[in-house]
Amino acid sequence: MWLIILLVMLILPIWASINVKSTFSKYSTVQNSRGLTAEQVARQILDSNGLTYVGIERISGDLSDHYDPQANVVRLSDSVYGKTSVAAIGVAAHECGHACQHAEEYTPIKIRTAIVPAVNICSKFWYFAFILGIIFFESFPELIWAGIIMFSAVVLFQLVTLPVELDASGRALKTLENDMILDSSETAQAGKVLKAAAMTYVVSLVVSILQLLRLLASAKRR
Repeated sequence: MWLIILLVMLILPIWASINVKSTFSKYSTVQNSRGLTAEQVARQILDSNGLTYVGIERISGDLSDHYDPQANVVRLSDSVYGKTSVAAIGVAAHECGHACQHAEEYTPIKIRTAIVPAVNICSKFWYFAFILGIIFFESFPELIWAGIIMFSAVVLFQLVTLPVELDASGRALKTLENDMILDSSETAQAGKVLKAAAMTYVVSLVVSILQLLRLLASAKRR
């Protein structure tokens, strides 16, 4: 059974990565009927939500788009900035959704931001604690559980991140449709891109939960 679970843990992330890249690539060839670029749409969405102070910058990379709350900047990647495809506009609108979440102090994103420092530490050291616990089980069995607790914090972070990402996508699609930035068919196509992106977060959470179960099973066998 654990072999099957391990295969699932290996295959799911690969599938999710291929799926989001292929979906983005597919709809990158579909241009919006108004000829708007992604950064123009981002500026329109930010301004309409009173976020005129939030800047927009171009960054290198492919789908490395993100909102930086410390700098108050929406950063759009080379594959999005300056592009008129429904895929690029969907991604830009999604990042603006994060900017709106921070401005409104959306509860899940407040929780995620608050636990980031602790999670960064846990994500780096949980494995070392767990392995040391196995090696020195007779003397320090508590290290195994320390590793599991630290990894549980990583799982918690991913659990909180999921509604944040889904809400940002929901905001994006609602804005694109209600503000008539895209027509209904274009909004649906942008939605497919954002759905594929959301699946990467779902998969990450599922894989982490499976990993946590494996760690617990291993600890109980000691």
